[in-house]
Formats: sequence, structure tokens, C-alpha cells
Amino acid sequence: MKLELYQIDAFTDEIFGGNPACVVPLKDWLPDSTLLKITKENAVAETAFFVDNGDKIHLRWFTPEIEMDLCGHATLATAHCLKSILNYPKDKITFETLSGDLNVTIKNDLYSLDLPSRIPIVSELPEIIKKSLNIQPKEVYKSRDYLLVYETEQEVENIKIERQIFDQINLDPGGVIITAKGENCDFISRFFTPQASILEDPVTGSAHCSLIPFWSLKLGKNELNAIQISDRIGKLQCQNRKDRVIIRGKAKTYSIGNLWTE
Repeated sequence: MKLELYQIDAFTDEIFGGNPACVVPLKDWLPDSTLLKITKENAVAETAFFVDNGDKIHLRWFTPEIEMDLCGHATLATAHCLKSILNYPKDKITFETLSGDLNVTIKNDLYSLDLPSRIPIVSELPEIIKKSLNIQPKEVYKSRDYLLVYETEQEVENIKIERQIFDQINLDPGGVIITAKGENCDFISRFFTPQASILEDPVTGSAHCSLIPFWSLKLGKNELNAIQISDRIGKLQCQNRKDRVIIRGKAKTYSIGNLWTE
């Protein structure tokens, strides 16, 4: 079977920036085992598969290891694929997902993702995570992911992960967010996933479902600018809306091609 394949850099306005995601349109769902094989072959952090059901588009996200309950950058990439490549006629797209219906609106090449808020609560840091870090956080919180708060942006930049220890953590499907107040933005972050093919995710939309309400409360503002300071750099415009968050970003198409399944 021949399928279309699009690779798109999300949360960036430059090729080779942001977070790459592959997008594969389907007419009907293939077996999960096949979706996982495709994702492994694509060798990026997430591959999005979608089926257009008319009013809504059924969207699923896979890492090379598992199906995810939410992925921001692959949602943005899918919206960009639909709008800029496949000529989707509307400026609002509703995705049916494991995290409920997610709306994406498009205006002037800027994509606004309406995602669920995941407010983190105070927590203790598991000993195994503590041992894997070269610098310890000043505060620890937990939602789907652990959220570790540091004093300065430089501390976050200097974090090193002892992977042999870190990979013993079982946070399926979560990860570890590392964050601090930004020097040139409201807050910065990095994101690490134990046992994943790609240890550090370049730009993590789902992590901002926790970061936005956390920093909104901390800084006393609902409109925030964020940078994920991975090597590829991701820029996100953020808005806190009680039980929802809005994440805005741009995207660039990197490649268009085909794949064949057995």
C-alpha cells in the first residue's frame, strides 16, 4: 500500500528549527502494529496519523515506542499539512483525539492550539530521577509529567542527564520537564523522556499544558511567551484560560514523499 508522507518542523518559522513531526493521511485505520512500524521507520519523535471523517478529523500520535495521549507539535504539524499542502478549506480544524476534541485555528500562518490544562501539584522527586540529574531543582511538581523548577536559565541550560539511571524510570507516557524563568521570555524549558529513542524532545506542546498554568500563576499574567531551549529551539506564544491553554506557533514543511507498507 502506498501512502503519502509529510515531514514538518513545528513551532518554528525556519527549516531545521522547532520539532520535526511526520504526518501520514489515511483513508482507513491500519493495524496499530503497522502504525508503530511506520513511526519507527520515520525516526522522529512523533508521527501523526489522521482519517478525515468530515466534520472532525480523527487524529492519533505515535512515538517509535508507544501511542501518546497528547502531542502538541504533531497536532500543529497536521494542521499545517492540512491547510498549507492539502488545501483544507476552513480556518478552524477540529481533531478527535484521545484527549477529547482539540480545535486548531489558523490566521496569517499562525496556528492556535486549544489544549487541556494540566495543572501540576507539589510533589516529591523520586530518588531515581534525583540521581540522574547533575543539578537538583528548587521545586518539584507533578501532572502527567514531573515539572522541575530551577533558579536560573543557565542552570536549565547546564542540565545533564545520566541516561543509564534515567532510563530506569517508568513514566509511561510521561516525561520530565525542566524549567526556569526566562531571560528573554517569560519562561524557558527542556523536556526529557525516559526509555525513548530521542532522549530530549526539541519542542513539547503537551508539556506546556502544565507549564502555562504554572507560570501564569507564578508570574501573575495570562499571556506568556516561551522558548524551549533545545538545540533546535522552539518558540511558543501561550495563553492561560482556566481549564484550557492556547499555544500558538508556526510551522515549515521540510519534505513531501511516499511510503509503502507491506
